[in-house]
Amino acid sequence: MTGLRERKKQRTRDALVVAAHELFVTQGYDTTTVDQIAEAVDVSQRTFFRYFTNKEEVALFVQDMVEACFYEAVCTEPPGTPPLECLRRTLNDVWDEAGRAVEEIVPLDLHLKMCQVVETTPSLLAAHLRHSLLMEEKLVQEIARRTGVDAEVDPRPRVLVAAFSGVMRTAARQWGTREGASLETAREVTRDYVAQLGPALTGDWGRERRP
Repeated sequence: MTGLRERKKQRTRDALVVAAHELFVTQGYDTTTVDQIAEAVDVSQRTFFRYFTNKEEVALFVQDMVEACFYEAVCTEPPGTPPLECLRRTLNDVWDEAGRAVEEIVPLDLHLKMCQVVETTPSLLAAHLRHSLLMEEKLVQEIARRTGVDAEVDPRPRVLVAAFSGVMRTAARQWGTREGASLETAREVTRDYVAQLGPALTGDWGRERRP
């Protein structure tokens, strides 16, 4: 009975996420109301608030889930992996897994369109950055733990995570504002930007980068 009840709750939650994202994509985030989201799923406003505190939370639900998936995967990387390589390898390893997790909730094309909404809606982008900062601090502490340093004394974990996260956000802006962006486009742009992190910091800028 408990399993059936939990599955029903998950279906309702996922339906609210899909309905919200469809409304945000078609009519904009700021003009969409909680009542409209609830009505699209044929539930009450009270039911909506059982699952989400506000429409910001439902808008960022999938992106927050992806970031949590990445963090959890970093925690399982083999000990002794150099910190930057750990982040790079985890990103590559979890990309497909994260894509499958997203697809269990919303269609991938709707997720990509929602990413574009986040990137082009100032209030939502600010909220996303706040959420990301909380996850970045968890990454800082994990990198510090893995390397045996104190992040409150040694700045390297925060410098690394700040650089990596900045590159990820830059890549997201690049593909997130393109018309018709696909999952493969997102992956290629992200992989290319992350690959340039090391060279950008330590490489010789005297030569023009070749494709």
